[in-house]
Amino acid sequence: MTRAIPLSHLVLSVVPLAVAAGLAGCAALAPVPSGRADFQSFCVSCHGASGQGDGAAGALLDTRPADLTRIAARRGGAFPRAEVMSKIWGYARGSATHPGMPAFGALLEGRTVLYDSGDGIETPTPLRLVQLAEYLETIQTPAQP
Repeated sequence: MTRAIPLSHLVLSVVPLAVAAGLAGCAALAPVPSGRADFQSFCVSCHGASGQGDGAAGALLDTRPADLTRIAARRGGAFPRAEVMSKIWGYARGSATHPGMPAFGALLEGRTVLYDSGDGIETPTPLRLVQLAEYLETIQTPAQP
């Protein structure tokens, strides 16, 4: 003999389990540093707090670090976010080298987001990489006429 379980009992037993599982998943997500925080950690020593290439460690290098506030100005006023992320990605993976550039491996770890670089294709991209590029976009100075 089979016994039917009322739908209300099933809902009352399954919903709390689903909520608990969801909350456990949220607790497992570690906080992700902001783009500004990663800039402070990875870039300031050479590029300076303002991003103008005037950091203390940069003064010791043969080649002055790039002025990160003029990226858009050098591109006619448009900030090339995908290009910037690609450049950082190359340094992070060790496939692009420049004397004195540190490894950014931590930027490639952890959560990813779907990012559309303008071609209509959403690609899983490290969240911290996107956030750093977004932060760099906020420190751009206008192009000089």
